Amino acid sequence: MLNASPSPPPALDPGSALFLDVDGTLVGFAAQPEDVRLPPQVREWIARIGERLHGALALVSGRPLDQLDQLFAPLRLPAAGLHGTQLRHAANQAPRTTETAQWLHDLHVQAMRFAHAHPGVRVEAKGQALALHWRNAPAAAQAVEAFARAQLPLLPGVRLQPGNHVVELVSAGHDKGSAVTTLMGMAPFAGRMPVFVGDDLTDEDGFAAATRLGGYGILVGDRSGSRARHRLADVAAMHDWLRAGAA
Repeated sequence: MLNASPSPPPALDPGSALFLDVDGTLVGFAAQPEDVRLPPQVREWIARIGERLHGALALVSGRPLDQLDQLFAPLRLPAAGLHGTQLRHAANQAPRTTETAQWLHDLHVQAMRFAHAHPGVRVEAKGQALALHWRNAPAAAQAVEAFARAQLPLLPGVRLQPGNHVVELVSAGHDKGSAVTTLMGMAPFAGRMPVFVGDDLTDEDGFAAATRLGGYGILVGDRSGSRARHRLADVAAMHDWLRAGAA
């Protein structure tokens, strides 16, 4: 169900399970994903909230787990990477070795040729997903989407995931909603009220899952037509909400 005018979010309930998107939610966007830096105080607030929630705090991101660990180091959290394709339900869970999906090898070659013909488009191979970034080539947006859609008939079990100045080809069996649903069936998340915070189209599945399971979503930004019940104006407002939750 879409919410025409989401209201400001309430204070975080200690009985919640908190699920956090990263890019556009906890950090702003950068020209290149690897240029993003997490402010140290935000890392500290997240750590404090995680302690208050007895570990029921997870990152749910399109980034792979190794990138999340680098961005949040030395803090290590439960996390879902690559839109739920990778899942770690506990901070101390041993990382799994993930091989590059076979379908991605051939697609990467085709995507690099496409990017060469469209300067500014960046190809990011994530092992189990492939992203085409057009933030630095806004005129190529339609061409990027057309290229990505043209690959789908050749890639059974792969779906298209549009995002903020990016389109990704990812496993059809996973999304942020399935990640939330899976984690909510495990300790320390089980029995709590899910709260999902995100900014992008990729987060709508997370909002829907949190609502279905008795919780709610918080949209960061002013995008219309969201399933989120509540809204924060921008990343700075999200930081304020986290700071209050950590106090």
